[in-house]
Amino acid sequence: MDGKGRFFDNILVEHLWQSLKYECVYLHALETGSEAKAGVGKWIEFYNRKRPHSALGGKPPAVVNWRRKNETKPGQQEQRVA
Repeated sequence: MDGKGRFFDNILVEHLWQSLKYECVYLHALETGSEAKAGVGKWIEFYNRKRPHSALGGKPPAVVNWRRKNETKPGQQEQRVA
C-alpha cells in the first residue's frame, strides 16, 4: 500500500480475505497450524493460477501477469497503475 488510493487498496484486500475465509477456511476443519498453513497455501496457489476472475476476462491473475511481462520489451519500463 503506497498511501495513494488507500481506501481502494483496502477494498481489494478485504475482498481477498473474504474469499479466503468463505472458500477455504470455513469449508475445511483445519485443526493445526501446519494444516492451516498448507491449506491456505494451496488456496492462494489456486486463486492465483486457476480460479477465473471476472475482472480479468475469466482468466487467472498469473496468466494475465505473465502475458503482461512478455509484452514488455527489453529496456522498456512497465507502466504501473497507482
